[in-house]
Amino acid sequence: MYDLLVVGAGPYGLSIASHAAAAGLNLRVFGRPMASWRDHMPGGMFLKSEPWASNLSDPDGRWKLDAYCAEQGLTARHAQPIPVEAFASYGLWFARNAVPEVDERTITRISSGADGFTAVTEDGQALHARAVALAVGVMPFIEVPPALRGLHPSLVTHSSHHSDLGQFQGKDVTVIGGGQAALETAALLAEQGTRVRVLARAERLRWNDVPPAWERPWWQSVRSPHSGLGPGWRNWFYSERPGLYRRLPEATRARIAATALGPAGAWWVRDRVERAVDLLPGQEVTAAAAVPGGLRLDLSGRNGSRRSLETEHVIAATGFKAHRDRLGLLSAELRGTLAVLPDGSPALGHSFESSQPGLFLAGLVTASGFGPAMRFVHGATFTASTLVQGVRRRLRATPMRGTVPVPGGGSRSTAPSPARG
Repeated sequence: MYDLLVVGAGPYGLSIASHAAAAGLNLRVFGRPMASWRDHMPGGMFLKSEPWASNLSDPDGRWKLDAYCAEQGLTARHAQPIPVEAFASYGLWFARNAVPEVDERTITRISSGADGFTAVTEDGQALHARAVALAVGVMPFIEVPPALRGLHPSLVTHSSHHSDLGQFQGKDVTVIGGGQAALETAALLAEQGTRVRVLARAERLRWNDVPPAWERPWWQSVRSPHSGLGPGWRNWFYSERPGLYRRLPEATRARIAATALGPAGAWWVRDRVERAVDLLPGQEVTAAAAVPGGLRLDLSGRNGSRRSLETEHVIAATGFKAHRDRLGLLSAELRGTLAVLPDGSPALGHSFESSQPGLFLAGLVTASGFGPAMRFVHGATFTASTLVQGVRRRLRATPMRGTVPVPGGGSRSTAPSPARG
């Protein structure tokens, strides 16, 4: 019986594992390290977050991105984006140095019982633990517009389905979305010779500004401080005080979750897009159908206009929806016990514990409760330390059957001692 199973080996899972190991918990870690970053992003992409806001978390702060870059002879400077490939390699370096050995098998099912949880691996091994930290990233939550669902993958894919865009060279591709994933995907497609357009519901695309200099007059820093989510006091609150964010009224959190840090492109990709990509803002796909050579999209404009276009392929860069019912590795019974927020995401306590005692969640699925920082790597630091503290409290509060609490925490067995002599 393990104290903790960490399911997922991305930035959140690895950070939680590092803190749990340092706390002396008996744990196992499952997942392919940095799988989403290695397998679901095409070459040539860059990390949108600042390098100093993209650290995985260990208790001593030894294994930060800048330390990895210094070791590798790379640059990690403010306002200079890091290649996604370099960030993925940093995560693997972190896993080797700051985390117990990671078991790369996939966990296919988790169920709960009287003593905790049972997790089953892809090859049928069952493991038992008193607590589980679920850090499954974004892939279970892929969101595709209703009009495009059900079409063959040769016609429609999600942006996260691609580690290589080479198959679209010389073709006509339509990218749907107005955020960084859509705009950077479109830029990469155009630069390899793909005929590409971007459709976005917003009437105009939004672009993030070049961040202010790291060194600047004190009064500028006071007026608009740097934060892991960008400059400004509002972003500072979201990124640096997620524990306080959780105390906001539920209606306020719901409004912020729906509107804060909405779709926008990084300043460094703007010129690449505007000079090479056909931009069609204010358009929504109302219907799609296969036609010879591709598919036809019926569009509705914000002004009420109607039009159609034909394309060979659609890439939906339309984000992710963190809904409880998409946590398919949880047994139906366990999943059904989880209390949810109005948007369908699991409701969590102050230490990321769900309504099922001992089941903790991390990452995107916690953003409605703890704020926009949980959609970015930056949120892993607060999550890891807070969650592991919560796991320790849970273990102290619910000793295993056959044990009794002892002063100072922990437990001792009530079974007879072995005979002596």
